[in-house]
Amino acid sequence: MKSIGKILGLVFLGLLLIIVGLGFALTHLFDPNDYKDEIQQLARDKANLELKLNGDIGWSLFPWLGLELTDATLASAETPDKPFADLRLLGLSVRVLPLLRKEVQMSDIRLDGLNLTLQRDAKGRGNWEGVGKPAQTAATPPTTASDSTAPAGSEPAPAETADSQPIKLDIDSLTISNSRIDYQDASNGRQFSAEGIELSTGAIREGASIPLKLTAFFGTNQPVLRAKTELQTALRFDRALKRYQLEDFKLAGEASGEPFKGKTLTFATQGQLLLDQAAQVAEWNSLKLTANQLRAIGELKLRDLDKTVQLQGGLSIAQVNLREFLSGLGVELPAMRDANTLQQFELSTRLAGTPTSINFNELSLKLDDSSFSGSLAVSDFAKQALRLQLKGDKLDLDRYLPPKDQDASAGVARKNEIKGAVAAAGKSGSTPLPNSPTQQAWSNEQLLPLEQLRKLDVQADISLGQLTLNKLPIESALFKAKARGGVLNLQELRGDLYGGNFAVTSQLDVRPAVPLLTAQKQLTRIPVEKLIEAQGEKAPIKGLLDLNADVRTQGNSQKAWIDALNGKAGFSLSDGVLIEANLEQQLCQGIATLNRKSLTGEPRGKDTPFEELDGNLTFRNGVASNPDLKARLPGLTVKGKGDVDLRVLGLDYRIGIVIEGDKSAMPDQACQVNERYADIEWPLLCRGPLELGAKACRLDKDGMGKVAAKLAGNKLEEKIEEKLGDKVSPELKDALKGLFNR
Repeated sequence: MKSIGKILGLVFLGLLLIIVGLGFALTHLFDPNDYKDEIQQLARDKANLELKLNGDIGWSLFPWLGLELTDATLASAETPDKPFADLRLLGLSVRVLPLLRKEVQMSDIRLDGLNLTLQRDAKGRGNWEGVGKPAQTAATPPTTASDSTAPAGSEPAPAETADSQPIKLDIDSLTISNSRIDYQDASNGRQFSAEGIELSTGAIREGASIPLKLTAFFGTNQPVLRAKTELQTALRFDRALKRYQLEDFKLAGEASGEPFKGKTLTFATQGQLLLDQAAQVAEWNSLKLTANQLRAIGELKLRDLDKTVQLQGGLSIAQVNLREFLSGLGVELPAMRDANTLQQFELSTRLAGTPTSINFNELSLKLDDSSFSGSLAVSDFAKQALRLQLKGDKLDLDRYLPPKDQDASAGVARKNEIKGAVAAAGKSGSTPLPNSPTQQAWSNEQLLPLEQLRKLDVQADISLGQLTLNKLPIESALFKAKARGGVLNLQELRGDLYGGNFAVTSQLDVRPAVPLLTAQKQLTRIPVEKLIEAQGEKAPIKGLLDLNADVRTQGNSQKAWIDALNGKAGFSLSDGVLIEANLEQQLCQGIATLNRKSLTGEPRGKDTPFEELDGNLTFRNGVASNPDLKARLPGLTVKGKGDVDLRVLGLDYRIGIVIEGDKSAMPDQACQVNERYADIEWPLLCRGPLELGAKACRLDKDGMGKVAAKLAGNKLEEKIEEKLGDKVSPELKDALKGLFNR
């Protein structure tokens, strides 16, 4: 038995020596370079590929089947003169015996100097199309469905049977160096490139962790963008389970170009990536992202990859100076009234989405000194449909609004005009009436971005504990709005203000070339002086304002809106005071003049209180007409009518005052109202800039003449009654009274 075993061993040794000898003979006596033409023709016939081997072919047979190609080019056989790839070196080797067991055991795979140029023509056809398909000849026409002998309704044969096993891979390493990929699309002019590609891996074995490193420079032309990237990770895959992982994924680099306007974005991201094709799930866990100053963490999960993809996950952004971050990306923020805004930004949210939408649920947002919670969604990317539901503690919206930029020349001219009117008005009220203002009070600057507004698709519901708008501290503010199809509806804006409250609804229609605006406003018991003072003006009046207004206008500037303002309003002011307007003193002076006496008491208070003030306004092309002003002051009843020209903020108003008598504890005798002055309406004329308030009012001299005539008529009536008594008929006495009254 030992001799038999010895003999078998010698036989196998002899066979091995013979195989090694044959391999040596083949590799030294057989030169594949002699068969370049046959190899190139085979590539043409089997793969529709035009292969040019300009360099030598190196090879080995056993125990490694090795191949080395140098200086080769590839092109589609349909366009052989337009190669899409050229290669400086390709080297690989495979163990022969494991191939019999469907195992691919390879040493290092080396690919150097690959230039891949992919192009699509204006019709969308690529220069690589057709490669890999057998060449079609007249003798072997392509097989069609009608030529098939398979029975109708039968399924095509699978590439592998159910019990077939995939080829087992075992590669020592893969190295790609000095390579480049260029892609050009003539149909849209787009270009993409990847240069300086360097790829290296560790041992490639299924089910094992495969170290991988990739560096490259990427570029595009629309927009012009360049990026340097470096990827480090470990690849693990299981083809039977259709499961692929990138463990400890780290991608870092820098980007610059047109989108960043000369600035540079430094970025880095990492995490654990998984693609499970069997479950149709992709995940990115332990996500970390940095982009310049921005830092974010989260996780993302995609499911139903074979259907409508669904996104789930979470994202948190640490506090960042948003203004500096955006500036570092080349983003030019619009000018704001406060240049210190957007310095603190923080966000956390749960994500949900589809290929056409994204939802930010359980949203927690901090912006400067404001905090918000709620949800935000883009329900349709194509339509930019925004859905917003937020609840916040406070927001000073004035800080984020554009700076006030009225027409400088008109502003200076108007200020000079007001200064002149104030100087002319004096303090005593004895100077002549100021002239009506003529300078335009409003800016002609275009305010609304009409094209953007026409595309809006927005639904918003926002509530705030405190909102500052136009310097007004609004409490418990609620804002509901909807915009779609070029029509913007402010469904509700309400809140508490200075102890009162307000509610506003409006609509802006930007579909026509000239936008149309309608608004309804209701104010309840709001201190009017606070509204005026909030705009930086000195209030000429105090009181609690109730207002109902329904107005409409058109245009796209302050001036256009005021010029086209039409509508109606009703107002009522209670517990009011005319500030620095001593109407009572002026009236007493007038009464003393008629009494031919001089005032002996000290001047009355500098303000004039009143219990009630109400009326109605009609707006016609920027002029507010008030036909029925009514007011009640201590000892006085006031009626008035006139116009307020909102275009120039000018006043032209007539006021009639009926004196009920001095009701003070110690009345001035010269200001006593006797019976002859009862029911006499004393006239005031107010004219000039609205900012002057009561300082623009004077006794109406023409009206005073009529008052004097009426008083004279009353005196004659008394004389007639005294002289005639019952001596003449009542008809004659009435005729005489009428004559003298005329």
